[in-house]
Amino acid sequence: MEGLTLTGVLRKAAGEFPSRRAISVPGRLDLSHERLHQLVDDAAARLVAAGVRPGDVIALAFPNTVELVIVFLAVIRARAVVAPLNPAYTEDEFVFYLSDLETKLLVTNAEGNAAAVAAAAQLGIPRAAASLRDASGTLELSLPDGATTADVAVTPLAGRVNDPSDVALFLHTSGTTSRPKGVPLTQLNLAASAKNIRSAYRLTESDSTVIVLPLFHVHGLVAALLSSLSAGASVALPAAGRFSASTFWADMRASGATWYTAVPTIHQILLDRHASRPEPVYPELRFIRSCSASLAPAILEHLEATFGAPVLEAYAMTEAAHQMASNPLPDDGPRKPGAVGRPTGLEMAILDEEGARRPPNVPGEVCIRGPNVAKGYKNNPEANKAAFAFGWFHTGDVGFLDADGYLHLVGRIKELINRGGEKISPIEVDAVLLEHPEIAQGVAFGVPDDKYGEEINCAVIPREGAEVDEAEVVRHCRKNLAAFKVPKRVFITDSLPKTATGKIQRRIVAEFFVPPAKAPRAGA
Repeated sequence: MEGLTLTGVLRKAAGEFPSRRAISVPGRLDLSHERLHQLVDDAAARLVAAGVRPGDVIALAFPNTVELVIVFLAVIRARAVVAPLNPAYTEDEFVFYLSDLETKLLVTNAEGNAAAVAAAAQLGIPRAAASLRDASGTLELSLPDGATTADVAVTPLAGRVNDPSDVALFLHTSGTTSRPKGVPLTQLNLAASAKNIRSAYRLTESDSTVIVLPLFHVHGLVAALLSSLSAGASVALPAAGRFSASTFWADMRASGATWYTAVPTIHQILLDRHASRPEPVYPELRFIRSCSASLAPAILEHLEATFGAPVLEAYAMTEAAHQMASNPLPDDGPRKPGAVGRPTGLEMAILDEEGARRPPNVPGEVCIRGPNVAKGYKNNPEANKAAFAFGWFHTGDVGFLDADGYLHLVGRIKELINRGGEKISPIEVDAVLLEHPEIAQGVAFGVPDDKYGEEINCAVIPREGAEVDEAEVVRHCRKNLAAFKVPKRVFITDSLPKTATGKIQRRIVAEFFVPPAKAPRAGA
C-alpha cells in the first residue's frame, strides 16, 4: 500500500534518507527529509484537531515558499484535498475558484493575500495563516477563531490512514478553449506520476533542482517538487518566491543542482540573459527538461550548445497528473528534436474518430490510459463522456507515433488552422519562426477569413538589438514553408500575452492582436 500513495512514498523516502536535504531557500534555511516529514505530520495533526475532515477541500494562496510545501503535504496527509491557487488572481477569480471547489478553509502565508481573503470573507470561508520562522521550530498555523489544537500531540492523526483512492489534489485545467474544468487527482495518480518521472530521469537522492515554476501548476508541483522529494532528492526555492533570471544560476550553484525543468519561455529568458550577461561558470547538469509547450528544435539546439547539457522535451497534462511522454536520457536512447519522446509509465495510442488505432506516422488524436490518469472531471458528465470514450482519455492533441515509438505533436485539435480545407499545424510554423536568427519568440495563430474560413497570422519578438520587419519574416517563412502555410500578417511586438506559468496560448494571442469583433471564438 505504501507505494500506492503519495504520502507513503514520501514517508519511505524520509525513512531511507533522513539526513539528506529535502528543501532549501538559499542563504535562509535547509530542511532535511526527516525534518520535513516531522513538520508535515505536526501540521496535519493541527488541521485534524481544528476539525478538517477527510475530503474537505483546503485552498492555498501562496508564493513558492517552504510554508506552501509543508501545508500542501499536511493537507494531503490529513486525507483532505489540497487546491493550490494562483496568488495573483483577482478577487472575482478567487470567488469563482473557491466557490467551484466548495472550499472549507483558505490558507495563506503570514502576510496574507488581500484578494483571496476578501473572496473568502464574501463566501463565508474561514482563513488560516502559516509561518515557519526557522528550521528548528514548528510551523505556526493560526487557525480560524474557535478552532482548537489542544491535545494534538497526544493523538496525532488518529485514524487518518491514507488510501490510494483518496482525492488528494484538485486542479483546474487552463481553460484554453472553454471554462476551466475541475480535475481531481488521487493519491495513486500522484504516486504513479512521481514514479514515472523518477524513472524517466533516473532521479536519486544525489539530485537537486531549483524550482522555477509556480507550485499551483502541475508542472512545477509534480515534475520538480514531488518527484524530487519522493526520490530523496532536494529542491531549492528562490528567496523571492518566484523565478528570477538574475538569481537563477547563483541558486543552482548554491544548491548543487543537477537539472531543472521549465517552460520554453523561461529557457528563452535564460538564453537571452546569457547573451547579454553570461555567467562566469555554469553548473554541470545531467539534463535540462522542457515541458508544457512546444520547444522549437532551434531553441533546443541553442540550449544544449550554451549550457552543455542534453535537453529532454516532455509532454504532459493536468489530467495525467503531469507527464505522459519524454525524450530519454542519452544512455537510454536518442532524443529527437521536434518530438516529445516515448510514453513513460502509461499506455498511449493514436486513435481515429471511431476509436481505431492509427498506424505509425499517421496523425490522429493522442489518447492515454494508466494509473496516473484522472478518472474524470468534477461534476461534468458531458466533458467526461467525450474525454473518456472507447476506454481511453482523449487529450485533444493531434499527433503521430513514429516507427521508434516517439510521439510527434501536430497541434491541439481546436488550434489547427483550417485554411480553405488545408489543415495547418501552428507548431510547425512556430518552429520555422524560431529558426530565424533575429527572432527571440514567435507564435502562429488562426484568424477568421472571408475567403478561406481561416487565415494564418503570427506575432514575433525580435532579439534584443535586432531589427526585423514583416517583410523579412514573410521572406523567411516563404523560404521554409509551403505557400499556404506562410502567415498572411505578421505582428512585430515586444511582448506576448502568457499564462501565469509562462505558456503562450494561441487563442489569447489572437484576441490580443486581432480586434475583438473579428477574433476567433474560443474553441473554434
